[in-house]
Amino acid sequence: MNTTALLTALTEQLADTAELARAGREFRESGFTTTGFLAPETVKAAVRAEAEALITSHGTRRELRFAETGHTPRRMRNARRGEIHRHGTVIPALYESEDLRQALAVIAGEPVLRCPYEPEQFVITELTESGDTHGWHWDDYSFALVWVLDCPPAEDGGFVQYVPNTVWDKESPRLHRQFIGRPILSAELRPGDLYLMRTDTSLHRVYPLSRGRRLILNMAYAAHRDLTKIHSHETMDTLWAAP
Repeated sequence: MNTTALLTALTEQLADTAELARAGREFRESGFTTTGFLAPETVKAAVRAEAEALITSHGTRRELRFAETGHTPRRMRNARRGEIHRHGTVIPALYESEDLRQALAVIAGEPVLRCPYEPEQFVITELTESGDTHGWHWDDYSFALVWVLDCPPAEDGGFVQYVPNTVWDKESPRLHRQFIGRPILSAELRPGDLYLMRTDTSLHRVYPLSRGRRLILNMAYAAHRDLTKIHSHETMDTLWAAP
């Protein structure tokens, strides 16, 4: 199926809005909701096939820690936005889908915009080794739509944890203080799932992998408020830097 046909299939799927109200309620309550209903299986399969090819050809191993998030670890392979844009077709086209952004806006309860900082728009990450993790962190922009392309059962790690309604102070993250008096919520995911998260005010991580594999596509989006903030991007610039 070509890209035009995939976008048509996505648009037709988005016309079925029965799940949007449920997702909107969940998102407003916790800043997280599953959204696998947004994309038909043909689109999910095409995204996975392209992501598999890109992570194989252009994936770079990263093992880093960031002071801005309390020295939490990042252990993964990733393929950057520039490589995906140059060598992919499906993922860049889906990111530009106005119909998809409008559906996300219904869930979020506000306009969902393209991320103004291109390196964060879409990235692929892969966890394969014991201890691999995307450690506790916040994102610079308000929303992330994550396509779960492969993941192990929860017993093997790789599931998402998050703490809603938290504030990121890059100069003094006081990470452990964020957990005092707040619940750590966890979400089990399966291959083919999608989820939308409010990533600038939800401290979140991927629980360390013990075995198996986790492959995801992350699409970052902005809210209007993000367009007037000053973003320094130091963690993302380091994480997605050229090898």
